[in-house]
Amino acid sequence: MASAKDKEKDKKQERVSPYNDEELEYFRDIIIKKRDEAEQELESLQNSLRDSMENANDESAYSFHMADAGTDAQEREKTYMLYNRTRKFVRYLDDALKRIENKTYGVCKVTGKKISKGRLEAVPHTQLSIEAKLKRR
Repeated sequence: MASAKDKEKDKKQERVSPYNDEELEYFRDIIIKKRDEAEQELESLQNSLRDSMENANDESAYSFHMADAGTDAQEREKTYMLYNRTRKFVRYLDDALKRIENKTYGVCKVTGKKISKGRLEAVPHTQLSIEAKLKRR
């Protein structure tokens, strides 16, 4: 049977995050706000893509001009790339929320050191400290 000391030791090993529960909740709020904004942007981009595809199928005098068709296609491609980039950002935010849940948030995956609060406020989904980021360049 595990002693109280062993249980306490296990708890400390589980909590890898250098941030306490209150600080983790603060970061969770930041991430959820950014995620909500990104979800709204995804919806807007999706509507834009849908409208663009509908307009591409419209029969009009302008739809037969090659320059206009090319510009329309280019705009659709740019919107689609932005949509995919935003979706990827949402996945990164979801991963950060999981790290908060399992108490590993705020630890650099390269150095194993604490990621500064300022960096996490600016880039809440990051897994790299400034030190590690600069080494990657």
